[in-house]
Amino acid sequence: MPKLNLTGWILVGLVAGIVVGLLQYWLLPDAVNEASVRWFHDPMGRLFLNGIRLLVVPLVIVSLTLGTAAIGDLGKLGRIGGKTMGIYLITTAVAITIGLALASLVQPGSGLDIPTDADFAGTKAPPVTDILVDIVPTNPFVAMVEGKMLQVIFVALLAGLAVARVGRAAEPLVRWLEAADKVIQAMVGMIMLIAPLGVFALIAKVIVSEGLAVFVPLLKYMGTVLGALGIHALVVYPLLLVLLARLSPLQFLRNIYPAQILGFSTSSSNATLPVTMEVAETRLGTRESIHSFTLPLGATINMDGTAIMQGVATVFIANVYGIDLTAGDLVRVILMATLASIGTAGVPGVGLIMLSMVLTEIGLPVEGIGIILGVDRLLDMTRTAVNITGDLMCTVVVARSEGEFEPEIFGAENVVHDD
Repeated sequence: MPKLNLTGWILVGLVAGIVVGLLQYWLLPDAVNEASVRWFHDPMGRLFLNGIRLLVVPLVIVSLTLGTAAIGDLGKLGRIGGKTMGIYLITTAVAITIGLALASLVQPGSGLDIPTDADFAGTKAPPVTDILVDIVPTNPFVAMVEGKMLQVIFVALLAGLAVARVGRAAEPLVRWLEAADKVIQAMVGMIMLIAPLGVFALIAKVIVSEGLAVFVPLLKYMGTVLGALGIHALVVYPLLLVLLARLSPLQFLRNIYPAQILGFSTSSSNATLPVTMEVAETRLGTRESIHSFTLPLGATINMDGTAIMQGVATVFIANVYGIDLTAGDLVRVILMATLASIGTAGVPGVGLIMLSMVLTEIGLPVEGIGIILGVDRLLDMTRTAVNITGDLMCTVVVARSEGEFEPEIFGAENVVHDD
């Protein structure tokens, strides 16, 4: 019988969490379930998440500074950045278009009369100019402490370019950063030893806390969101991989599932970032100079799964309140959701904040978000896995186009070589 590696144990933790959560929900009294969540599931899940989040900012600072310094060429960096931003923005726009189209066809909220179970305050979308100006921090240490990832990325890029410009005089700093990078990677490995238990606790907590009854009235909405997510992840991404990188989508999905499992469990692209970067290097064959740039940026601005939810939720809420959306409204939703994804942190629940911006912009009742709050946790987990898939797809495409890709790691037999 083959011995399970860490990835195998994480998968075991996922399945065990689902099974145990269901058994607890069906068989044990509420008081026992509440105690188990309070004293085991929640503390263990938060302990694991805190350990991973502990390393996100230092990992981005060190790896992105090294990667940028290795590129050195400002023109090449601009080319990589242009490709990355182009893919992220286009796939986000495509994602919300799929969500709106499927929701318009299914009409998930028609004939549904459900009172909201929670209040939700609306958030006005900030001007695009404010988003762009805010990328440059006035205090880099505050940006690091508060985890403002776009600002952290800017600081790391600037530092990397400065190191490349200084040249030989900066070699001691480069050696220090290389040593720090190895130490951080070792710390990631140590924290990942409790990943199976952390994944188990996070999944079991969701099922024990939410149960299944909350999902029944909203099955049509959930089915529409999951269907759109499936189309985007299993049709759009594979098509781009084949057309732009000439790679096997099946091999790609086999390689990235450790990051997908962790993203599903944590509902956070940022928390999963250390593992996503490790998957990109050790299972996909992209070099650090590429994925140290594309993945932190993607965890911050590339939210295809979240965009899909916003499209479906907008139509759903309009259906529930009996409000007809015009073609102009739908176009505004696409534009707003694409812009709202820029600068929004990859943390659990952020999709609802973005959704409130979209609803406020087109004049729909923000209180409608309270209808979907009960089921959003499960959908948040699924769309985070899709977001991470999109980040890794873009990384492979950019790495392949820049010659920063190692086919023997990805799976040489699944790479179509250019003649």
